[in-house]
Formats: sequence, C-alpha cells, structure tokens
Amino acid sequence: MSRLIPLILAVALFMENMDATVIATSLPAIAADIGTTPVALKLAFTAYFVALAIFIPISAWLADKFGAKTVFRAAILVFIAGSIACAFSGSLPEFIIARFLKGMGGAMMSPLARLILLRTTERKDLVNAMAWLTIPALIGPTLGPPVGGFLTTFLSWHWIFIINVPIGLAGVILITKYLPHVESATQRPMDFPGFFLSAIAFSGIVFGLSLLSMPVLPLWVALVSTAVGIAAAVIYVPYALRIEHPLLDPRLFVHPSYRAVIAGTSLFLIGAGATPFLLPLMLQVGFGYTPFESGMITFVGAIGALCMKFIAKPIYQRIGFRTALMTAGVLSALGLAIKGTFVPQTPIIVMMVVIFVVGIVRSLYFTGQNALAFADIDEDEAGPATAIHAVMRPIATALAVATAGGVLEVSSHLRGQPLGVDDFHTAFFVIAAISLLAIVPYLRLEKEAGSDISGQRTATQRQAALEKAEQQGYQGRSPRF
Repeated sequence: MSRLIPLILAVALFMENMDATVIATSLPAIAADIGTTPVALKLAFTAYFVALAIFIPISAWLADKFGAKTVFRAAILVFIAGSIACAFSGSLPEFIIARFLKGMGGAMMSPLARLILLRTTERKDLVNAMAWLTIPALIGPTLGPPVGGFLTTFLSWHWIFIINVPIGLAGVILITKYLPHVESATQRPMDFPGFFLSAIAFSGIVFGLSLLSMPVLPLWVALVSTAVGIAAAVIYVPYALRIEHPLLDPRLFVHPSYRAVIAGTSLFLIGAGATPFLLPLMLQVGFGYTPFESGMITFVGAIGALCMKFIAKPIYQRIGFRTALMTAGVLSALGLAIKGTFVPQTPIIVMMVVIFVVGIVRSLYFTGQNALAFADIDEDEAGPATAIHAVMRPIATALAVATAGGVLEVSSHLRGQPLGVDDFHTAFFVIAAISLLAIVPYLRLEKEAGSDISGQRTATQRQAALEKAEQQGYQGRSPRF
C-alpha cells in the first residue's frame, strides 16, 4: 500500500509533465489549422503559465477548505476539460482560453500531490514515497517530444490533447477508490486582496509584453495591460508588508540565499524556458523537419537531465552551491549560443549532443537552486517561501516565451522577410545573453553558502579531516618490533 498512493498521485503528475513538452513539437501544425502563426501561439504558452502562477498559491488553502482529495480530483477534471477545449479550438482566442483553463487545473495538481503524500505517508516511508512520486516528473518530459511529434505527424495534433482524457479519468477513478481521506491542517486566513492584486500583476505584465510586438490587438491595449500589471505589482508590495499572512510574502527576500536563487533562477529561466518554444519551431519552420523528427531530436535533453540526477549531489558536495550554480549558468548560456549557430546542414548527431549536454547542465542548476533556496529559511517560513518559489518558475517561463517570440517577430519585421533561420539565431543569441546574467545574483553570496545542506567542506575543513584521518590511521597501526 505504501507504493499505491504515490503511484496514484503520479498519474496526474505524469499527465501534466508530459503535456508541458508534448505541445512544443506541434505548434506549426496547430497554427496552420486554427489560422494563425506559430509565433502567435506564444500567447497560448503564456496563458498556461500565467494560470499556474495565479492559482498555485491558493492550492493549499482550497485543499484545507474543501478537502485535499476533493480538490485534487476536481483539478484533474478541470485539466481534462481544458485538454478537450484545446483539441476542439478553432481560433487563437479559443485556444488561449482553453490553455488558461488547463493551467487552472495544472496549478492544483503538483502542489496537492505533494501535500497529500505528506499527510498520508508515515515519516519513515516518506523518502521512498517521494521517489515513486518523482518518477513521472523525469519520464514525462522524455516521452513528450517524441509522442507529440508522432501523434502530430501520423495522426493529427488534436490527439496530443485527447490522450489526456483516458489518463485523467483513470486517475480520478483510482483516487476515488483507493486514496484515503486526507486530514486538513489548521487553515490560515485567505489573502483575497493579495490574490486579486497578484493575478492582475501577473496577467497584465505577461500578456502586455506578449502583445507588444504582435498586431493581434492595437498597441494601446498592450501598453495599458502592461501598465496595469506593473501598477498592481507596485501596490501589492507595501500592502503585503502591512499584513501578517500575505499570499506572497516579500519579507522573505531578506535571506541572501533565497534572494539570490529567486533572482538568478528567474534570469536562468529566460533561456531554459524559451528553448522548448524556440528549438522545435526552428527545426520545423527553419530546417523543414517533421514534428516527429523534431521530437526525436529534442527529447535527448530530458535524457541528459535524468542522467544528472544521479551525480548532482557529489558535485555540490565537492564545489558547493555558489560555484556549481554559476558554472551551470555560464555553460547553459554557452549552450544556447551554440544552438544559435545550428543550420539545416548541421549533422543531427551534433545537435543531439549539444542538446544532451545542455540538459545535463540545466538539471545540475535546477537541482542546486531547489536546495539552496531553503538553506536559510526557518520552518515557520517554509510554506510562504515555497509559494514564491513555485510561482517564480511559471512567471519566468511565460516571460521567456514572450521575449523569445517578440525577438522573432521584430527580427523578421526588420529583415522584411517571413520567419527564417536567421531570426531564430538572433532569438537564441538574445536569450543566451539574458540567461548569462543569472550568475550576477550569486556573486555576492559567500563561497560556502548552503554548505550545511550540500555537505561542502572548505579547504581548511578538508585539511583538518585529512590530518585527523591520518592520525587515526597511525594510532590504529600495530607496533613493529
């Protein structure tokens, strides 16, 4: 039974993690079918991530209010409804709304899966249960590109959304039959003003920036949307500092490690978040590959990420968080720049090697930042800190897609030509430069920051340990006569 609960919860996570990568290979086909451009679909990308950012912070409150099992089951049904709506969308606005609906369901699934596991598993079994829960997070991104490419090439893009229906329904049935009742925790007061201000800020800024370079709506709409979002963010900060339990607590940024991770990872994600949007588009629109061929090239990045999971800990023990994260930031930016040199004549094996290595480097970074972020966080701050850390990723990813799409459109406009390989090169170089800035927040951290978590030893500590070992070795020898 100890494995049954995490495996049931893993059904939802598998569906969500695979969906995040399966759509990337299908953008040109979807765009052609609904009468828009592949770059315009960045609005659908950003709609999903904005929904995640808006609703993730209230997932725990909803679980305590209405019951974790009930809310988790409802989240899967909303995700299924969003998938069906995506499959039957006939225009860009319909597709954007469907993706936002899907994001509302997705925002509840990952946080609640972990919450339910924590509340239904004995502490002695928690590590093993978490291992079973994280399997889909590793397998989903690996299967996404080839599965999405296969369905789009040999059937139709609609199937990449329809496959979520049987998977999701199976999850709902298993949850209803086997998941036990989950006790609710003491409920914190809900910060409704903070929820509405943050929702306006996230959606206004991201959609406004996404619309700036697109002729879909008049320019003034984009400017007003961005201005309203910025105003909401400016109002939120002093408001949050005045109340005891804000939705997202800015007071946490007094911790140097936490502040560095949030700032550094937000910049790092400009590159990592834009790549699933840019790379499949370049391979299909620029190089002429089919969706299936594109997916069979890009999936190796997830394989690289999986491989790094087994060796990340010794690396952080040896060189520490600061050095490892900065090194990973530089190498990742270099990898993005190298992708910006790919041309149709580049051998497929060369592209796959670069994608594989970049996947390794990014996995090293994400593993480390997840741990370092909470190195200085007290136990009573863990919940609010987790909320900001969870929200940061979808917002940064949405901004990454908006930035990459904007660069493509501006570059194509300046050249006076349809979208081509040169535009993708420009986009990769721009996001590589922005991503490189991720090392800046770590420059002010101490070299041994987070050493209690990483197990890193300073040179002095290593020397002392060596001398102690040698001394014990001499004492343990038998005397010679």
